Amino acid sequence: MGQVTFSGPLAARRGQPVLYVTERCVFRLNEDGALELIEIAPGIELERDILAHMAFRPVINDPRPMDGRIFRAEPMGLKSILLDLHLDDRIGYDPHRNLLFLNFENMHIHDSADVAAVRQAVEARCREIGRRVDVVVNYGGVRIDDEATQAYAAMVQDMEARYYARISRYATSAFMRMKLGRILTRTVAPHVFESRAEAQHFLDRIEADRPPA
Repeated sequence: MGQVTFSGPLAARRGQPVLYVTERCVFRLNEDGALELIEIAPGIELERDILAHMAFRPVINDPRPMDGRIFRAEPMGLKSILLDLHLDDRIGYDPHRNLLFLNFENMHIHDSADVAAVRQAVEARCREIGRRVDVVVNYGGVRIDDEATQAYAAMVQDMEARYYARISRYATSAFMRMKLGRILTRTVAPHVFESRAEAQHFLDRIEADRPPA
């Protein structure tokens, strides 16, 4: 009997990031549930090699080239890329909503030095903003080693006390949500959800329930 193992419309409603990777191009499931062409492999011609073989036309805005290292025989060096924090690139701020977005996806926090690096980057941005902010944190694929959990929980507690107005977190992995709950419960209210949409809805609901000043 047939079984549905993945639903694009359901993933779109939940705000889950979805990529379709082929040898010629990469598609993304956008917020409207449509397929968007976002990357094209080197040497591939859009109309001849991609669109001519599709039964429909995807959304096309400004697709970028796929990383050429994918197609070479030598190692890509992914380990160093995934373990490198690149913290400044992981922090975004929407001034209209006063919302700080921390994209910690695939980050590996080994020890207290990594915790300190996270704190320094986020704290610098908060000081630059100059007021308390609402925060959404993406914990997808994050690894926090046992020796770093205590320092990480203490850092989060202090950041909430000093810089955050409201905060919610999300991780598609049930194991990660459970682990975050264990790490943070003793210091803060975890509020860990399955998707970004659910995490954002939590903040919106708090705002809607807040009595007028």
